[in-house]
Amino acid sequence: MLVLTRKVNEALLIEDGTIRVVVLSVQGDQVKLGIEAPRNVSIMREEILQSRAQNQEAAQSISPDQLNRFTEPTTSNSSHPPKPKSP
Repeated sequence: MLVLTRKVNEALLIEDGTIRVVVLSVQGDQVKLGIEAPRNVSIMREEILQSRAQNQEAAQSISPDQLNRFTEPTTSNSSHPPKPKSP
């Protein structure tokens, strides 16, 4: 891992300058970064990527029988008592 020190409004360049990361502000232990990159470059917070991987893992572990329970048409609403008619 490359470790760099930057001050507010200082930048670092990646891929010959096609990606630019600027330190916008620092407040306590929180750093606000600005990222300039081509539209085809995906930029994502690490926790979002981890969450996506966990969701995909969970979805793949569902058996076809479990999935069919959600897609089968339900029968009449016999499990719910009928609503009383208002006068």
